[in-house]
Amino acid sequence: MTEQDIQFEATPKGGRYFIPMPNGEDSRLTFVRVGEDRVIADHTFVPVPYREQGIAERMVERLIADARAGGYRITPTCWFVADEFKRHSPDWDDVLAR
Repeated sequence: MTEQDIQFEATPKGGRYFIPMPNGEDSRLTFVRVGEDRVIADHTFVPVPYREQGIAERMVERLIADARAGGYRITPTCWFVADEFKRHSPDWDDVLAR
């Protein structure tokens, strides 16, 4: 699985990063826009057979890169995204909205 495998889809209220998995399910990270400069990362999911392979981590890394490029900050309400922010502090603090 590479960075190029991560797809993005905008939705009326936010968006999602996703990777179609071989079993037909999607791994995904969803977020909601709460202004021009802030999003809430609210959910991640990786199907059971594909967990522990760094898939969710790569989607969070893509979210971080896109936040930096787009000039917005992230409030993580998803426990996984929040844990990744803690693990990568202080490197990701520039895009963390508390």
